[in-house]
Amino acid sequence: MYDLIVIGSGPGGYVAAIRAAQLGLKTAIIEKYDTLGGTCLNVGCIPSKALLDSSEHYHNAAHSFKAHGIDLKDLKINFKQMIQRKRDVVKQNVDGIQYLMKKNKIDVIQGLGSFKDKNTVLVTKKDKKTEELSGKHILIATGSKPGILPFIKLDKERIITSTEALELKEVPKHLIIIGGGVIGLELGSVYARLGAKVSVVEYLDSIIPTMDRTMGKELQKSLKKLGMEFFLKHKVTGVERKGKEVTITALNPKEETVSLTGDYALVSIGRKPYTEGLNADAAGVIINDKGQVEVDEHLKTSTPSIFAIGDVVKGAMLAHKAEEEGVFVAEQIAGQKPHINYLLIPGVVYTWPEVASVGYTEEQLKENGRKYKTGKFPFMASGRARASGDVDGLVKVLADAETDEILGVHMIGPRTADMIAEAVVAMEYRASAEDIARMSHAHPTYTEVFREACLAATDDRALHV
Repeated sequence: MYDLIVIGSGPGGYVAAIRAAQLGLKTAIIEKYDTLGGTCLNVGCIPSKALLDSSEHYHNAAHSFKAHGIDLKDLKINFKQMIQRKRDVVKQNVDGIQYLMKKNKIDVIQGLGSFKDKNTVLVTKKDKKTEELSGKHILIATGSKPGILPFIKLDKERIITSTEALELKEVPKHLIIIGGGVIGLELGSVYARLGAKVSVVEYLDSIIPTMDRTMGKELQKSLKKLGMEFFLKHKVTGVERKGKEVTITALNPKEETVSLTGDYALVSIGRKPYTEGLNADAAGVIINDKGQVEVDEHLKTSTPSIFAIGDVVKGAMLAHKAEEEGVFVAEQIAGQKPHINYLLIPGVVYTWPEVASVGYTEEQLKENGRKYKTGKFPFMASGRARASGDVDGLVKVLADAETDEILGVHMIGPRTADMIAEAVVAMEYRASAEDIARMSHAHPTYTEVFREACLAATDDRALHV
């Protein structure tokens, strides 16, 4: 009898297992694939960041090094090695998770986990043999998979998802991306840097539509400099492959049919919860019409001894959100009283420039009727950014009009994925824009831009613009 059985070994699942083990709970984790780490480590966050870094190095060598006084001759891409390095990075991370399981004495069972009843999980192995596990508590952490439009037939060769886009054998000549969200833009920027023509077809009127609209506008301007083209407010109506060519048809804002032809089409319209084979009904667990496992504010399902976290429940599909929820569940089971503030879970787009955001967007504040003030500061006015040549972007701070409490911070620029942590800390402790404005920030650093934006939000006091 285990204290906790975790189904799924992605960031939410494996972190929950580690925290449970730290708290003295006898824990098992079930994973249907050969490696631990889920989508994030195997075919998501980690491999995409490896390719983003590699492609950025190449792009800088081709376009920026000369200005730095570095002359190169016969620069070329070894794409096979780039993909191999990505695989090596994945293996190192996956092996690290395996080590952490052993270190924390967590039993790892390979196979497909499904419910027999509310306290019993059947694990079906590759050889079809089954193993039965009993647990006082069970955690569903089965993650998500790429979403697809019903009329699109994936062949995983030319019409692909993000999984296949991370394992291509060549740089596309013309990559057409269906969807202007985070995943598509990150992978699109990888191949645009490597020389591919990249076209983005988006149904809505902005890219990264869930973030503050200023961020979408600024990112689009930066990505256009890479040669990426955008077809906003276009509704895809068909995707057809003939040989090595893929043609996408769409309706533009005037309801006219337009077509784009390339050698690869990446379908990136979001992800959907993955619960196939779980047999949730046997445990009395309710799955809603969106495919999500229904949970309460304590992440308990309709069966109180069973919890669910991460992409399989409501909320942003972010690895670090799943991790927070995994810790939250483990500590609850151990009798503690943990807390999560979902408003303060940051979102990041790892293009270059990076985009990072926490708190309310300006659109949300307007919708809520909240009176606010805005402070903006461009990276163009930062000495550190000019020194590194990373002058695209800005920091935007939203603060309460009366109390000056920071309500939202939205950044696009160099290293904003790391910079956003200061904003999260500030908002966690309910800091005002004035508080950040009064704090010394090392010079020259990118973080000075955040301080200057806070100065701009308080009586328009920015110093360097």
